[in-house]
Amino acid sequence: MYKTLIDAQTLFRHLSGPDWSIVDCRYDLVDKDAGHQSYLSGHIPGAVYADLHRDLSGKPATDCGRHPVPSPGELALKLTALGIAGHKQVVAYDNSGGTFAARLWWLLNYAGHDRVAVLDGGMDAWNQEGYRLETGENRADAGSFNAVPDAGALVRLNEVETVPRLVDSREPDRYAGKVEPVDSVAGHIPGAVNHHWKNNLDEHGRFLTPERLRQGFQELYAGVRAHEITFYCGSGVSACHNLLAAVHAGHPLSRLYAGSWSEWSSDPSRPVAVGTESLPVPGGQVGSGE
Repeated sequence: MYKTLIDAQTLFRHLSGPDWSIVDCRYDLVDKDAGHQSYLSGHIPGAVYADLHRDLSGKPATDCGRHPVPSPGELALKLTALGIAGHKQVVAYDNSGGTFAARLWWLLNYAGHDRVAVLDGGMDAWNQEGYRLETGENRADAGSFNAVPDAGALVRLNEVETVPRLVDSREPDRYAGKVEPVDSVAGHIPGAVNHHWKNNLDEHGRFLTPERLRQGFQELYAGVRAHEITFYCGSGVSACHNLLAAVHAGHPLSRLYAGSWSEWSSDPSRPVAVGTESLPVPGGQVGSGE
């Protein structure tokens, strides 16, 4: 069973396995049809395609961010439509360092299915091995997925200001309020510290080793339990990359504020912070600076 990452060689050996589901999660936030077109042009044999908006998001139920988490019933239908069933090993991949694939990884864990892994290196890793691709659209065989969501895995808007440790997963300049290419307000939720999701990857777009990931998360997880840490990002997608990396490093699954900055910043009455903030030190206060 693979619960965090899987390499291309291992996936290749299991391509014909009847109890394996492969899901292509490629997506482009600017050109929303680009991921599907890339899938049609060439994908891992047997893979079905999952669209971030259509398949990995839903109607607002737990949050009102840009990519809301589907309700339990809607989530079960979406995962069933992808051919996923409770007994299957799922492998998700993309061409973006795993950030969109990690969203499916998190959704499945949230829904009670931990038999899911992200292909380390994504399509680049597959192509570098010289493995074949297939073209066109695959239709998933009928699955049967019973979603049993863990309500404790999600932080809702009214809980955000009470979480012990809040971590913003966006680029440092977006976190600090220097730029904001998507939302109408720049900055971050007051009290949040920053851990950019790309810090989990090496120069080749592969995940760092568990040992190096642990070093990167050492300060974030110091002095608190995993369920006291909540990750967010722009819309509940790249934060899942941090959640996956932390689990791969050996930590229990932390929590997600799925509404993220897109929900928080939509109301001008909510406070906004700019600059950087530091983790609290024993006996001290949270420090901030520009």
